[in-house]
Amino acid sequence: MSFQNAFLGSLIGDAVSMPVHWYYDTHALDKDYGNFDHYMSPTSPHPDSILWRSEYQSTGEKDNILHDQSKYWGIKGIHYHQLLKAGENTLNLKLACELYRFIIKQGEFKINNWLQRYAEVMLTPGWNNDTYAEEYHRAFFTNYQRGKKLSSCGINDIHIGGLSCIPALLAGLEALDITDDKSIFNAVHELVYSTHRSPKTLNSALNFSKILIELNKRAEIRNTLTSLRLSDIPLKKIKLWESLPDRKVVGSILSPACYLPESFTAALFFAWKYSDDFSLAVLSNAKVGGDNCHRGVIVGSMLAMQTGIPPKWMEELKCLNDLGCEVF
Repeated sequence: MSFQNAFLGSLIGDAVSMPVHWYYDTHALDKDYGNFDHYMSPTSPHPDSILWRSEYQSTGEKDNILHDQSKYWGIKGIHYHQLLKAGENTLNLKLACELYRFIIKQGEFKINNWLQRYAEVMLTPGWNNDTYAEEYHRAFFTNYQRGKKLSSCGINDIHIGGLSCIPALLAGLEALDITDDKSIFNAVHELVYSTHRSPKTLNSALNFSKILIELNKRAEIRNTLTSLRLSDIPLKKIKLWESLPDRKVVGSILSPACYLPESFTAALFFAWKYSDDFSLAVLSNAKVGGDNCHRGVIVGSMLAMQTGIPPKWMEELKCLNDLGCEVF
């Protein structure tokens, strides 16, 4: 397998979870979507949405990232991804696609060049059709509007969304034949640090990178996690949890929310338990709710490295129309 498989798997993990993203009431999730086994469009209203109490006010041309989506903020029941269609990706994974294309076009990865492109697309009306933008985007562009350099706009953020672009980065580097561990680790650190400066996020990013690198060599999830013995990953507990219902593990034992490192552990639980079944892994992750989109990045990328990707998930993945997939 290759990092390109990991990238595609990350996109699928996100798109599968998109309609049920941030459902914490699993009874409501089941009522709205049933026992789904394919991409779905979001339904409205979203019973667990807290967008009504979220605020973001643009003050100038350098922080206007919501554009025409801003009118939905502060309204109850609004689905975070209300305007996306089945098989589409959320904002963070749309950025992952942009990063991949940018690396291929530039023929290199330079963080300052990427930050310029990140700012350009985020400030372009109509580039993105997602209603929600994570806290780190809002804080980044608030800092940019206040006069900070792009390289200094990152914040101390511990959300798992900070790992979303790692598979795309590795796939882009691989396409340029940059595959040595040191170059990968340096690039991952630069990318994640530019937006997420928490040591917890940076450590999870390093662990995620180590896992994907090892999977690229041996393509076996359980052997990889056992041999690496990574910090902050309670592998003994994950093995014990394998016999428990998914919603018992992620919902009662582990939080389904977005905070690292616990959310990373939750993703590894699904990757371990369903290590031989891509579809079951990404669907099971989606159906426990919470921040399943960003856990899905971890789960989908790891499973794609071991099992490959069933054709059904590729056929309706909307971003493939824009990725320039001849490179795959």
